[in-house]
Amino acid sequence: MLAVYATCVALGFYVGARRELVANLHERAVTAEREQALRADAAREAERTRIAREMHDVLAHRISLVAMHAGALAYRTDLSGEETAQAAGVIQDNAHLALTELRQVLGVLRPGDGGASAEPPQPTLAQLEPLLAETAGTGTTVRLDVAGLPGGDASALAALPVTSSRTAYRILQEALTNARKHAPGAPVDVRLGGGPGGLLTIEVHNGAAAAPREAPPGAGVGLTGLTERAELLGGVLEHGFGPDGSFAVRAWLPWEDDGEADEENR
Repeated sequence: MLAVYATCVALGFYVGARRELVANLHERAVTAEREQALRADAAREAERTRIAREMHDVLAHRISLVAMHAGALAYRTDLSGEETAQAAGVIQDNAHLALTELRQVLGVLRPGDGGASAEPPQPTLAQLEPLLAETAGTGTTVRLDVAGLPGGDASALAALPVTSSRTAYRILQEALTNARKHAPGAPVDVRLGGGPGGLLTIEVHNGAAAAPREAPPGAGVGLTGLTERAELLGGVLEHGFGPDGSFAVRAWLPWEDDGEADEENR
């Protein structure tokens, strides 16, 4: 009887301990998911705030140019026909660029920052070569493929709208940073394609890490912010691991030509 009683007590303690362990593990999992969701929300909000600040500076510059040249047309009656046409062209170009920038920032609220200084102009794909050289300087082999661009030449990227070019630069920058951080030494392939009137396609693919590495705190938050930025622009960004342990970031951003942009504005 004592043996049976002792066995029942032991089983009771064991079942209770197991239930407590399962409950604790479930609570940990729920807490981890909640914290990850909070980090993702914070990343989206931070990216929206940064876009708002960035667009504020760009729009202020564009509108000031429009106002200056419009004032010249209003008060300068001695301008020749060529000078008048040139001023009107500047107004038209900057008004179009301002509207393009405004489409990206609509719906993004900029909180008061207590008079903080404005951020400097953000880089675009015009700085693509220095960006790739910076990564190559860390010992990572970077291969650039621009065969999908018009004429197979990276100079075609000059026709890309500023907002798309800026977002594309940020996507490449984050993807290259993640490749250096999580798979140091693995080669990285960068592919760019598309053309005016369609989409700019971006793909950054890096091989698997030589040895398993623990992800640093906050891993994935940068890509969450870039996903938000791409969606605000009207594009799509996706990322994930391949079956061989490699990692790829792919994005599709709008590449409007002048004709389509003018038609949309009308």
